[in-house]
Amino acid sequence: MKLLVTGDIHYALKQYDWLLKAAPEFDGVVIAGDLLEVASSVDLNAQIVVVRAYLQKLAAKTRLIVCSGNHDLNARKPDGERVPDWLGELGARNITVDGDRARFADTLVSVFPWWDGPDAKARIAAQLARDVQEPRTSWIWAYHAPPADTSTSWGGRRYFGDPELTRWIEAYGPDLVFCGHVHQAPFTKEGAWADRVGSSWVFNMGQQPGEIPSHIIVDIARQKAMWTSIAGAEELDLSTETSRPVPLSAAPEWLRA
Repeated sequence: MKLLVTGDIHYALKQYDWLLKAAPEFDGVVIAGDLLEVASSVDLNAQIVVVRAYLQKLAAKTRLIVCSGNHDLNARKPDGERVPDWLGELGARNITVDGDRARFADTLVSVFPWWDGPDAKARIAAQLARDVQEPRTSWIWAYHAPPADTSTSWGGRRYFGDPELTRWIEAYGPDLVFCGHVHQAPFTKEGAWADRVGSSWVFNMGQQPGEIPSHIIVDIARQKAMWTSIAGAEELDLSTETSRPVPLSAAPEWLRA
């Protein structure tokens, strides 16, 4: 099973166009939050209409996994907590969003929201307690913010990760966690696109301008991952103990296959 993982597209429509072209080559596409851009000159409600159409087109091509990010919060609950209620209104059979889970054979994928307050945080804790009971041979999480104090959350001067996620990973031990949020982490000297929390691999593909988003391709069966960006490409063997990616001179055979 091959997954294409990206995120932090921030309403870059050419990057959505690229995803539409790439999606049929993969068993699933993961978008790890920040599909919208709150600083755009385009009204957020108009962005939602356009991005919803893109997501439905993507879901017609492959399985789609989408978690919310801080830029995706478009509504407020009575208590003031912000929520991405538009994600729950997609109505497409092939899309898994916040609070739900998907299956790829014996691989379980849990999708968590960006939490802006105690209610969403409590719902994540409840979902974890529920999903951990599901039978599986591997467990993948999609969660926008990377875990605190890891190279995937390093912003160049300080860490920007979520300490709650670190605690949840330590408690539940997922196999892979796909994140985003800290755009520069893979491009800084002490940052990286892959790191470990205990035995769990955590990823952050970063964010870049242009027509192609920075992205990670993961082959679950072969336990391989590859990060591609304007900085180049790096390969990682997920079955090893090391967390140091290996620079590529050419696409590996597992990807070409």
